[in-house]
Amino acid sequence: MEKHTIEPFYDENSEVLILGSFPSIKSREAGFYYHHPQNRFWKVLGILFDEEITDIASKKKFLTKHHISLFDVCASCEIKGSSDASIKNVIPNDIGVIIHNSKVKTIFVDGKTAYNLYNKYIRDNIGIEAICLPSTSPANATFSLERLVEEYRILQKYVKD
Repeated sequence: MEKHTIEPFYDENSEVLILGSFPSIKSREAGFYYHHPQNRFWKVLGILFDEEITDIASKKKFLTKHHISLFDVCASCEIKGSSDASIKNVIPNDIGVIIHNSKVKTIFVDGKTAYNLYNKYIRDNIGIEAICLPSTSPANATFSLERLVEEYRILQKYVKD
């Protein structure tokens, strides 16, 4: 069993929560979300909001400025490497702590695995339907960067500029 070791990123002004499934090995090593150099999450957000997002400090500054919180569905699970497809024996994270200590009313999930796990383990306890976005993982080769940017454009309706 692998344990989730990264604290949720949010503050009392967070209005949007983006959930992944479980951090990649690179993210766990770095101690922050979407840290694998081939993951396109930060590149997509940088393009959408026309901002330079490079290191962890700039990522945190970006998230705080735009009232975005980040966390993952799984608190622990069995996983092979960083493969979402291999996730099993899930113990979910308690995202209620974010919901109750912020202004989050909208939840997005990064990828179908996160969406399915959210619906199975969390949705009924929280009472918020999640909006599924395509995975920004390099494993999702069917989505070009341009197509991901178009799909993630919906964030602009919910996120403060």
